[in-house]
Amino acid sequence: MSTAKAERLLIADDDPNLVEAYVLFFEAHGYTIRTAGNGVDALAAYRAWRPEAVILDIQMPRLDDRAVAREIRRISVGPSPLLMAVTALSSPSERVESVEADFDHHFVKPAQLRVILAAIASRSTVKDGNSL
Repeated sequence: MSTAKAERLLIADDDPNLVEAYVLFFEAHGYTIRTAGNGVDALAAYRAWRPEAVILDIQMPRLDDRAVAREIRRISVGPSPLLMAVTALSSPSERVESVEADFDHHFVKPAQLRVILAAIASRSTVKDGNSL
């Protein structure tokens, strides 16, 4: 039984091993998962499926995921999805860019999956040491 509020989670990252680990973790916590390996496919999956939460790697092939985040916000109807950047980009200016792209959280790899799980479950955008 899931303790999470969101049931559908889109995970977009170009590292298939990382995606596999994310899928195993979040499925074990009751999520239904769809994945994408690039920004274009992530945006198409969002449009077709409208998940409640989206994990995006920033540096993705074919379309930068900050552009994906901006487009998701633009086309969202109804409750806005929780957008989380999970990236190797860690400088303060890169975090600011995530804020400007309208991400709710910016987690730095290797991200603690339990922290991401808690962020999804709470749908909180409270700024702490590991998020925006």
